[in-house]
Parts: sequence; structure tokens; C-alpha cells
Amino acid sequence: MAELASARKLAYKHVSIADSHLSQQARRLKALEEQKKRRAQRVDASRQLDSFADLNLGSDDDDDRPPQIVREGLGAFVGRIPPESASLPPHIPSEPILSTFQPSRKSKKKQRKWQRIRKPADDEPNEWADKCMYAELLEMNTDDPWSSSDGLPDDIETGWVAVAPVPVGKRCLAIAHQSSGLGDPRKALMGRFPSTIPPNTVLDCILDVNWRDNGILHVLDVIKWKGQDFCDCETAFRFWWRDTRLAELPQSPPPTTSSTKGLIASDMDPASSSQYRFSYPTLMLPIPYHSDTSLPTLLSGLVPLARSSRSISIDVPVIDGGMDLDMAGSSITKQFAHISPDGLLLYVAEASYESGTSPLNSETMDSASEAPLDKFHRLVQRRLSQRLQTTEDDDRMDL
Repeated sequence: MAELASARKLAYKHVSIADSHLSQQARRLKALEEQKKRRAQRVDASRQLDSFADLNLGSDDDDDRPPQIVREGLGAFVGRIPPESASLPPHIPSEPILSTFQPSRKSKKKQRKWQRIRKPADDEPNEWADKCMYAELLEMNTDDPWSSSDGLPDDIETGWVAVAPVPVGKRCLAIAHQSSGLGDPRKALMGRFPSTIPPNTVLDCILDVNWRDNGILHVLDVIKWKGQDFCDCETAFRFWWRDTRLAELPQSPPPTTSSTKGLIASDMDPASSSQYRFSYPTLMLPIPYHSDTSLPTLLSGLVPLARSSRSISIDVPVIDGGMDLDMAGSSITKQFAHISPDGLLLYVAEASYESGTSPLNSETMDSASEAPLDKFHRLVQRRLSQRLQTTEDDDRMDL
């Protein structure tokens, strides 16, 4: 049973890494350079510089002729510029509704014949399939303590942003339309539900493993906000924007009805009738990020933090013991939800958001073998010790 649960977690959060003859550091530098080139090309395309490449303000074939003044300026050439309406996104209604989509995973279960007939659209690709940015497992070398390459990035103290603690849960995309909901590209995780997230917003999220008890949807990254694409923005700015904008939103009230979905027969006893169950997430909680990734901070701060659970205050309706489970009471009580940790994520600070598995995003999650977070801790400690030893040797030489 434990092996099955571990396999399911890997399927939700991890993508297999293609074999490559290049080291992770080399692939990281190559991916970052390609991102910069694509970003520059998109910026040049948005400026429409090619449309003005062949334009001139007058003929200079005959130097004896007096200069001609073009009084109409560039107005006469406006018609040569392609209309911007062709690139505008489709109209999105203004009433906020959230949908969450799990990254594409084809199900192995057989569908009923009538389902295959009634839902032929399920086989069609969805525009949000494979849109998540997945992290590669950090390739670390602990076998040779004297090796010049331990697998940690050379610029880990200056060019990276850490996200910790990453919560245990299911990776998904939260998409705000007219209404809100959670789902994957082929089938919704849950129906649409009301949310304070503005329309035409796409968030990279982790649905908490105990969301029915705490109503928490963890926000990892921002892909789009009110129609504005943030994929080309650098990591630190995306995280800052995420925290700033989410802090401005009012918290959604908990559902007025308690959900019984997922409860087994043994749970349906009088003692459990007072337990409220969220029917959809109400708290959009940003996962903490840290710009200080110096070796001392990693060793004494971020690695212990990645192993620590968080305690979050939540609003939970009080159910009267004499009422039916589906009807929640009007009173609200404060409770503390404990968020289980699942490791540490590292982002290249200059990197933009891209779909698929990327070496610009590294993880130190738990696995069946030795925990990568323990290995990461030892390598950070070793590198810091080597630095201190080098400093002491230099001081002796100066004396």
C-alpha cells in the first residue's frame, strides 16, 4: 500500500527526465540562454520593427535636390502594420469562476461504452495540457568528497530562489473563468466554484492533501493574471507579484454546505456528524519563497524549514449536532490546519516559466531511496566546510 501511495505521488509531481549526455549544469546554462533568445525575439516581434525596416522619409538619390519634408509623418504607413486585434485573447466574461486542471495524465481505467459515446471530446487535446513547469531532481554527487563537482549549482548563493516548505498534495492549474473549479485537462477534479481570483487568471498550484478538512489550495506560481502573461517574467518577480496580489484579495467564505464525498460508512456516525468537510477550496495560500540562498542560510534555515510542518489559521463553520451533515451552521470558528512538508524547490532567479520538465527548476523531494534533502544538506555542509578551510589556509599564508 505504501508503494502504491509513493507511485501515485511521483505521478502527480514528477515527470521522467530524458537521458542526456550533457551534465545538468550544462543543460541548465543552455536552457537559460535559449530562454533569453526567445524572450528577445518576442520583445522585438511585439515592437513590430520589421514593419518599418523598408520605410524612409525621403529620397537621397540626388544630393543637389533640396530636402523634402514629409509632413504626414508615419500616419501614411499605419495601414501597413497588422492589426493588434488578431493577437488579442478571446473574450472572457468578467464574473470570476475558478477551475483547477491537473497536468495531462492518460487514465488506465476503462471507460463505459456509453461514456465513450457521449464524451468524444475527451480524446481531443486541451489547451492546458502539459502547461506546468516541472522540476528536475537535483543531480548530487556525494560519493567522492574530493571531487570538484558535487552537483550543487556553482551560483547557488547568488542566482537562485528557494521555495520551502513545499506542501504534500496534488499538482494542478487553477484557471479563473466566469466561475471557479478544479480539474485536469481531460476531466475536472471538481465542479466550478466561486472564488475571489480575478477572471482570466492562471495559477500553478498544489491542492492540499487534506483540502476537504482545511479548504487550502497552495499557490506555487503565477502564469497569467487578469489576461496578462507572466511566463516571460523572472522568477523573483513572479513570486513577488503572486504574494502581493493574493494579499489584496478578500478571503472566500466557506461553503454553506458540508461535503460528504469520500466518507466511508464507518465515518457516518453521530460522532463524525460535527466534522465540517469543505466541498471546494476557499483559501489560496502562497507557498513561501526565499531570495537568500547563501550556504549558511540553506544549512541553518531553509533545509530545516523544508522538513517542518506549517500551522495555518482557517475559518470553519460550526455544524449543530442536531442538524443534518449537509447543512452547516451559521457560526464560524477559528482552527489551525497543519500542512505536511514535502521538500524544497530551487528556481534559477533569471529563468522564466516554461512548460514541461526544466533544468532551471530543481527539487530535493523525498524518494524511496536516501532522501535527496538529506543528501542536499550534507553537500551544503561540505561546501561550507571547504570554504572555511580555504579561508583559514589563506589567513595562515598571509601571516
